[in-house]
Amino acid sequence: MPGKTPKTKFVMNTQNILSWLLRVAAAAILLQTLYFKFTAHPQSVELFSLLGVEPWGRIGTGIIELITGILLLIPTTAFVGAFLGIGLMSGAILSHLVFIGIESHGDGGLLFGLAIAVFVMCAAIMWLHRGQGAALYLWVRNK
Repeated sequence: MPGKTPKTKFVMNTQNILSWLLRVAAAAILLQTLYFKFTAHPQSVELFSLLGVEPWGRIGTGIIELITGILLLIPTTAFVGAFLGIGLMSGAILSHLVFIGIESHGDGGLLFGLAIAVFVMCAAIMWLHRGQGAALYLWVRNK
């Protein structure tokens, strides 16, 4: 890299590694829940029934989570994936706080904690890939 100092290279490599770790972790959490949504696991059906959106809410959320997980794993779409992830997790966190409760089926708040973790990871991913967000904004504005 001509013109890059060793410190700049270190920061770029550190940010790249951090980005990959965050993206893989967030995608893994999102994608591992798909089995429960797409197989109509009784706890998943009960949860979405409580919200009044069974079955279309469960299946629709699963599809959006699948798309989000894939977008997070593709470096050029990380910002969009993180943006969708924040939207999904905002809905999940709000649902827990208003309807479900922090603890669901005696999980000790695991689902709620995972939603917060994915939200925080996606916020960090958006910050790390803010250049993609700026480019996307300019592209949309100039259309």
